[in-house]
Amino acid sequence: MKRLTPYLLILPGGLWLAIFLVVPMVFMASVSTQEGNVVDGFAQTFNFANYTNTLALFQTQFLRSVGYGLAGTLIAIALAYPIAYWIAFRGGARKSTYLLLVLLPFFVSFVLRTVSWKFLLADEGIVLAPLKSLGVLPEDFHVLQTTVAVVGGLVYNYLPFMILPIYVALERVDPRSVEAAQDLYATRSAAFRKIVLPLSLPGVFAGVLMTFVPMTADYVNAGILGGPQNTMIGNIIQTKYLINNDYPSAAALSFTLMAAMLVGIFAYAKALGTENVLEAAAR
Repeated sequence: MKRLTPYLLILPGGLWLAIFLVVPMVFMASVSTQEGNVVDGFAQTFNFANYTNTLALFQTQFLRSVGYGLAGTLIAIALAYPIAYWIAFRGGARKSTYLLLVLLPFFVSFVLRTVSWKFLLADEGIVLAPLKSLGVLPEDFHVLQTTVAVVGGLVYNYLPFMILPIYVALERVDPRSVEAAQDLYATRSAAFRKIVLPLSLPGVFAGVLMTFVPMTADYVNAGILGGPQNTMIGNIIQTKYLINNDYPSAAALSFTLMAAMLVGIFAYAKALGTENVLEAAAR
């Protein structure tokens, strides 16, 4: 029983992943090489041209999604790191309160949060209308249906996923190591670069994974805050699945997107150095 205990413990989670992740992915892989339509049905013909055709048709949306994901992730890092740093080292006894404030938006539906930004950024909304009436902004100025609105919505919705992993990593940093560095005549910036930043890399690594993947695949922000020129690949997949009922093309697009993100993640891990990240985490 001692030998079986670890396997029995992971059995429920393993079954859950097998039933709700592996089986649907295998089914979707099969659908991606089929041909047909909803009326006559779909048949397996191993038509791998679905991948090349969809990639050629929607290459622009693919590149746009990756660009939006990268931009949103970099902005999220720039915003999340100071917040996580301040909570970890300056939060004191109110750390739990500050973390609750970070998570508070999640008590509201994702779609409702995005729609609220649409009202805030509207041409005659509570933000732009007063500025236009005062002459600060021109009358034809608008934010909705632009790249700024879409990327801003992505950052707003996924920022907590960047803050929390970085906070957890910074929380584990022993303040005495920073004090020791300063006792050895290291400046605050040098102590941060040599001690705090390397030890927080596991949190940054996890935060990037938790934000870049959903940002790139997101379709809600582009659909609500963007326009036709801001269409992301997630919007194309949604349309293929739910409106056009073109399941083979939608499945091929989904697998292509997943493959592209996996390649990007592995390249990012190699560039950052997973060995260094794990070593920093162990320390």
